[in-house]
Amino acid sequence: MPVIDHLFSIGRIRKAIWRLWYPFLTRRLHGEEVLFLNYAYEENPPLGISLTTSDEPNRACIQLYHHVATQVELRGKKVLEVSCGHGGGASYLTRTLQPASYTGLDLNPTGIRFCQQRHREENLNFLQGDAENLPFAPDTFDAVINVEASHCYPNFPKFLAEVARGLQPGGYFLYADFRFRERLAEWENAIAAAPLKILRTRDINAEVQRGMDLNSSRSQALIARHLPKFLHALGRDFAGTKGSRIHNALTDGELSYRSYCLQKPQAT
Repeated sequence: MPVIDHLFSIGRIRKAIWRLWYPFLTRRLHGEEVLFLNYAYEENPPLGISLTTSDEPNRACIQLYHHVATQVELRGKKVLEVSCGHGGGASYLTRTLQPASYTGLDLNPTGIRFCQQRHREENLNFLQGDAENLPFAPDTFDAVINVEASHCYPNFPKFLAEVARGLQPGGYFLYADFRFRERLAEWENAIAAAPLKILRTRDINAEVQRGMDLNSSRSQALIARHLPKFLHALGRDFAGTKGSRIHNALTDGELSYRSYCLQKPQAT
């Protein structure tokens, strides 16, 4: 069984591995402008959103954030992103969608220090914290964003409960992630049981695979430059390069990648 399967299949051990992996990756990428750690997204015909020159190299990753976050209006809203990675999505959404405030939270303290040094937009801040124990009062945010991170959480239902707790009544959970076939029912049941109403969901396997293809050459080069050879296979799965286990699983249906818009019910 490939290494990546083990990472996706064992609860708290998986979280402990991610606690080590993400800071390790941040340190190994030091000196590179790697602002996104998520897969990517491209429609057919191409989405073609207007980007600045500095954002253009990250188009495919930005488009995944754009797809997820623009499901509702975020202008003037108080937004939390859980598991913000290296902050590229947080920076882009803050600059373009103009929320009143945007907080990026991540378990990786090395990544949070990177975000605080690299992204200095007005109304954007970052802090270290746990997705399953959000350090915020109830009814704080108008929207919570989570892009391609919840497969790392050992207690996904607890995370959903924390999202619902942190949202104001009527607030939105804007979400995208994937699961392998053997965990689909568990994923679907947890979402159905959460104190959140599903407004829309969409299978985006094809769009994510096209985005991966756009990023594949760059990702392969980063892996060759920054990871020891014994980690190259894991790096290819993590980056979703052409021919990787993840990339192939999108094609054959072994893996399902979906986006969601959910809403916390209004108080009665």
